[in-house]
Amino acid sequence: MISRRNALASTIAGGALAALPLGQAQTRRETLVLAMALEPAPGLDPTAGAASAIGEITLYNLFETLTKINSDGTVSPLLAESWEVSPDLKTYTFKLRRGVKFHNGEAFNAAAVKFSFERAGTDKSVNKDKRTFASMYSVAAIDEHTVVILNTQLDPDFLFLMGQATAVIVEPKSADSNATKPVGTGPYQFEAWNKGASVVLSKWNGYRQAAAVRIKKVTFRFISDPAAQVAALLAGDVDAFPRVTPRSVPQFKDNARFQVLVGGSRAKTILAINNKKKPLDDVRIRRAICAAIDRKAVIEGAGDGYGTPIGSHYVPGAFGYVDTTAVNPFNVDKARALLAEAGVKAPLELSLKLPPPPYARQGGEVIAAQLAKIGIVAKIENVEWAQWLSGVYTNKNYDLTIISHVEPFDLGNFAKKDYYWGYDSPQFSKLFDQIQNAPRPADRAKLLGDAQRMLANDAVHGFLYQPQWITVANKNLKGLWKDMPIFVNDLSALSWA
Repeated sequence: MISRRNALASTIAGGALAALPLGQAQTRRETLVLAMALEPAPGLDPTAGAASAIGEITLYNLFETLTKINSDGTVSPLLAESWEVSPDLKTYTFKLRRGVKFHNGEAFNAAAVKFSFERAGTDKSVNKDKRTFASMYSVAAIDEHTVVILNTQLDPDFLFLMGQATAVIVEPKSADSNATKPVGTGPYQFEAWNKGASVVLSKWNGYRQAAAVRIKKVTFRFISDPAAQVAALLAGDVDAFPRVTPRSVPQFKDNARFQVLVGGSRAKTILAINNKKKPLDDVRIRRAICAAIDRKAVIEGAGDGYGTPIGSHYVPGAFGYVDTTAVNPFNVDKARALLAEAGVKAPLELSLKLPPPPYARQGGEVIAAQLAKIGIVAKIENVEWAQWLSGVYTNKNYDLTIISHVEPFDLGNFAKKDYYWGYDSPQFSKLFDQIQNAPRPADRAKLLGDAQRMLANDAVHGFLYQPQWITVANKNLKGLWKDMPIFVNDLSALSWA
């Protein structure tokens, strides 16, 4: 059924393209339709929402940051032309780019940086990286184009963090309305949001390098259903689909109309466990859940084989990585014994709430079947993204859930006792502070290894795999990122051949 639908879509697309007048075909090369699996929620302000989909639309497009993270994970200047770091690695002096304006005509300056960072670190802030900004002892605007940030803690990843979506510079007068009317300094400005369908951005002619921006209008379409993702690409309704369902690959890899990019990531796909809910506050039960999981089977079922097993909240290739997959290996007999030791009588019923991405829905079916073999009934509840954010992430109303955490440096979330998974370990918090304040790379690497082993031994989650991301796009679209150190769609780098 799907293949017939796809074949029909392909035929329609070919006929429609052939029928386009020359003028229309040329105009289309100044536009782009890019698809995403999830719609941003609750709004388009990356400083006010945890969903990575917000940054996928806004980062480097609508909003900009002091630094820019590149596809290879390196950091380069953006709104800051240069910077100096003190010998103790706590004080950063940023020289700001001159002549930059916000979309509403207001000037970008040191005062805007000071406002943005102090706002992100206040008690009322809902910024998911609030800890980073609250750790700033002071943000001083020395003059219009110089900002000095004094951190209370050493953070070797500080320049990288300053390039993430949570560190965007906002215009003070428009900051409170950025969720629905975002105003930044980026090459694109907000045009429209058709809820449930699309967000439209248009090139901003006031951008300092507007002449280099080739795509004049970009429409982000939201397509969560895997079959519909494939059909939209084949029909030509979508020009590019970063992080498309891996099950689409066989239909595109030998199709001359498309390019297929398989890239690495720093993401961690996990079976998140609510550590504060009984009986999951018992480490033996969490270890039993981990021992019941065959990671390789999950990777096949959830990611069609595109992934690498992980045993903690850290991935191969990251600085200080250690392999912890042997800490809680797949062992059904051990899982049953741990449940018996904890006094659990089968069946143990737990909720398993799954957000829309295919990896979660497909992976949930696999894990539910695996848990059933040890007497745990995982009651699957498919929820929409907004429901996941409010029910699971905000209100912690869940037992188990499957989610990919895509931020490269997010071990600090385990030091937040009020974070949605309810892990409260003074030992880990102390260890994380040591990591943050270790100036020597060798010391920091050792401490990172200790942190990974602690999370694995505490069985905080069922740590599943490091995903590989698939991008399918029109073969003539140039400038797409292959690897994804962060989730971003850098529109100003794109052009049509």
